[in-house]
Amino acid sequence: MVASAVQGPLVDTFGRAVTYLRVSVTDRCDFRCVYCMSEHMTFLPKQDLLTLEELDRLCSAFVARGVRKLRLTGGEPLVRRDVMTLFRALSRHLETGRLEELTVTTNGSQLARYAADLAACGVRRINVSVDTLDPDKFRAVTRWGDLGKVMEGIAAAKAAGIKVKLNAVALRDVNEHEIAGLMEWCHGEGHDLSLIEVMPLGEVGAERVDQYLPLSEVRAKLEERYALTDIPFRTGGPARYVEVKETGGRLGFITPLTHNFCEGCNRVRVTCTGTLFMCLGQEDAADLRAPLRASADDALLQTAIDEAIFRKPKGHDFVIDRTSRTPAVSRHMSTTGG
Repeated sequence: MVASAVQGPLVDTFGRAVTYLRVSVTDRCDFRCVYCMSEHMTFLPKQDLLTLEELDRLCSAFVARGVRKLRLTGGEPLVRRDVMTLFRALSRHLETGRLEELTVTTNGSQLARYAADLAACGVRRINVSVDTLDPDKFRAVTRWGDLGKVMEGIAAAKAAGIKVKLNAVALRDVNEHEIAGLMEWCHGEGHDLSLIEVMPLGEVGAERVDQYLPLSEVRAKLEERYALTDIPFRTGGPARYVEVKETGGRLGFITPLTHNFCEGCNRVRVTCTGTLFMCLGQEDAADLRAPLRASADDALLQTAIDEAIFRKPKGHDFVIDRTSRTPAVSRHMSTTGG
């Protein structure tokens, strides 16, 4: 492993410590979810992507600076060839105790194949994106997805001892009347559920103002049937959780639009090409690929990381309304990393 010129913890100009890194290992995905991608996407040439060895080195540079939680994302991370090589390499940081958690966000399509291997690498918790339990509607939302395969993957993860949390994007006139049923199913299976407001990233061939369902509205509707109690439970991300008395389970709300959660942001994102985004909802970014490849040690890389963290903004600029006809951010979520 390349020696690193280790400096102090990563703290931005607002006093927020960066302890959580989300790394996209590919922009490719085997789904085309209607709120995330257009149906006919143009993906990056494979030669533009960081190698798995470079991704390991980059992640390790952040771990050396105090990052305690590392999430691999995509696109769909499990479609990246030989991706388990990266999981196995990064698991050494769990063994030393420098990393508290190595986890992944997945659409579940490849999970049945990889669940046991993920568990062997120390992955103890994963997020699986499921917006509906109706197979036909699931196919319509994902365009290409097979709910049966995803359910097999969730079952395989549970059998491997991995804690599963489902993520569902709340979509008006699509799944808004299924949220209670999805929650009850999740809690009955021992899974947490987090609801997410649709985010204005990239052109997707649909009007996001028509998709947007405020979670304040969803919560009010749920409270007509369930007793929801705010709890201090956190997983390191932006979700704010309630306990549902009737099911005994936890329900999370991720609300970038109705309740800006930026004041406690501890996260940055790196794309599969080595571009560091200090905020999901801003275009400012830093190239980490050039310093990564310019030197055999990490001094240049660490300097580039420091300069980027200094520019981390106070908050995002997400807006969805009838007057905003273009996305707040032009890049797709699959490019940034989910």
